[in-house]
Amino acid sequence: MAKTIKQIQEDLKLIDIAIEILDARIPISSQNPNIAKILEGKKKIVILNKCDLSDEKQNDKWMEHFKRKGIEAVLTDSNSGRGINECIKKIELIMEDKLEEQKLKGRVGRKIRVMILGIPNVGKSSFINRIAKKTSANVGNKPGVTRQKQWIRINEKIELLDTPGVLWPKFESQQVGINLALTGSIKEEILDKVELSYNLTKFLLNKYKINLCERYKLDGKYIEEILQRDLPENDNIYEIMQEIGKKRGCIISGGNIDDEKTAKIMLDEFKNGKLGKITLEEV
Repeated sequence: MAKTIKQIQEDLKLIDIAIEILDARIPISSQNPNIAKILEGKKKIVILNKCDLSDEKQNDKWMEHFKRKGIEAVLTDSNSGRGINECIKKIELIMEDKLEEQKLKGRVGRKIRVMILGIPNVGKSSFINRIAKKTSANVGNKPGVTRQKQWIRINEKIELLDTPGVLWPKFESQQVGINLALTGSIKEEILDKVELSYNLTKFLLNKYKINLCERYKLDGKYIEEILQRDLPENDNIYEIMQEIGKKRGCIISGGNIDDEKTAKIMLDEFKNGKLGKITLEEV
């Protein structure tokens, strides 16, 4: 990690604009604080990627948040191509005055150099492939696929410098680690799957109860009765997870529920957007 950060600092001398790609579901947790520090004073665009998986109302609030902070931001879905052209236009607009200035000095044809930054699994490689209209970067559904620095030509005006996805040594809170695991930026195996799905269930019951009930065919009245029982909160939430396990046929010998299987189903369905459009972090 330290080696990559050092290389990024060196490469910043070569570029005009930095694009930081964040996961629209976790705009805070997916922002590497070390990267934020080294980008101070540099022209920057924030990309809220995977916006097809995040809550549209929250997307609007996050866009307004970055606008208030004076940061250019674009909502993108690298799979469909949404927001890609807008990103190209923003790059050209930001550099318009600079290029005109250089043109007056006789420096014509200089390309805009852009660095792409982002932690593992925020969709950085998919974004690059979409903006370059070709398979330029290695794409994978697991953290850490991009391994080496590479320049990619976007058009006659712009070229990108890709960088490896890099995390930071210590998360600010346990919740950051949970958010990164839920969205696949760190390996699930690092945390207990059942505990992770417990945290997801608790969050959904609080913010997206309708999504949870609709996906797993849970009766809303039954859920309210469980949550209002005079028992510890974790017992009530675990009871609801058990009900989800029953609905999904995660039953083992003796009629017991396979917690691991239930957890895996819930975590996979959240990542794939089958639970609906959900944002884990609000402005």
